[in-house]
Amino acid sequence: MLVYFVRRVLVMIPTLLIVSALVFVIIQLPEGDYLSAHVAELEAQGERVSAEKIEFLRRHYGLDRTPLEQYLHWLLGMLQGDFGFSYEYNLPVTEVVGDRLFLSFLLSFATILFTWVVAFPIGVYSATHQYSVADHSLTFIGFLGLATPNFLLALVLLYFANVLFGTSIGGLMDPQYIDQPMSFAKFLSVLEHLWIPVVVIGTAGTAGMIRRLRANLLDELQKQYVVTARAKGLPPTRLLLKYPLRMALNPFIADIGNLLPQVVSGAAIVSVVLSLPTTGPMLLQALQNQDTYLAGSFLMFLSALTVVGMFLSDVALAALDPRIRLEGGVQR
Repeated sequence: MLVYFVRRVLVMIPTLLIVSALVFVIIQLPEGDYLSAHVAELEAQGERVSAEKIEFLRRHYGLDRTPLEQYLHWLLGMLQGDFGFSYEYNLPVTEVVGDRLFLSFLLSFATILFTWVVAFPIGVYSATHQYSVADHSLTFIGFLGLATPNFLLALVLLYFANVLFGTSIGGLMDPQYIDQPMSFAKFLSVLEHLWIPVVVIGTAGTAGMIRRLRANLLDELQKQYVVTARAKGLPPTRLLLKYPLRMALNPFIADIGNLLPQVVSGAAIVSVVLSLPTTGPMLLQALQNQDTYLAGSFLMFLSALTVVGMFLSDVALAALDPRIRLEGGVQR
């Protein structure tokens, strides 16, 4: 196991280095840079920008360096905890993403918890009561969850939350708490608004997880070892918990690699519709404005969380499922 850990960590390091180079190159591919777009915006508003000011801003933002020098400066800075400077916000990246990263983490954690808490019992019940009325009803609701666009569900829930509960439309808190330090009242306001994006973002994931868990559990329940255990008189509940359910949990564990990046990205479209102060809309804006270091830092966060999530899911799967081996090759 220790050798497996070390080997996976050694693979993660060059993977992230390659990803960082690809991220920087892709952000630089569009013609121009942040400064050229900023100057064009000022000229469109009727403001004349002198060549001296453009040259000063280019040196100020470090855009007078070659792309290779900019990349090495950014890479070495990240190794020291400095993720660069945001052109758009005129602040260090760490200061720009601080509050939004916390709210994104809170939203993503609540969504993951909602998905697992709802999908787990429904998936198990549907598999153990196959083709019953409840199974057909839950399947129909699951298909509705998969088919309904998230942004449409967001608009519907916003309307009902405002009409029935008086919750202010949009955002993760009441307007008076925006830009205020965290307090108990602000935290309660966040909880009041949190359930809407959690339900909206978690609906499709919950429906998909129910279908995967149901299919996996049905497959396990039809295998020979389950038939043998039943023939020996093992109680149904103990039989279900001992082996089939344990093997069917693989999709829950394997999804860790996909769930962790959502801490940073979130559901960007839903966040825009609901006016959520999370990192998803900021990432989109940074990409549109060619805010190199801010966009690159977001994408590196996503890449790092994906790599770490895959590592954790592989280790958890190896511990959960004895059929999964840590070493490759065929054993005789």
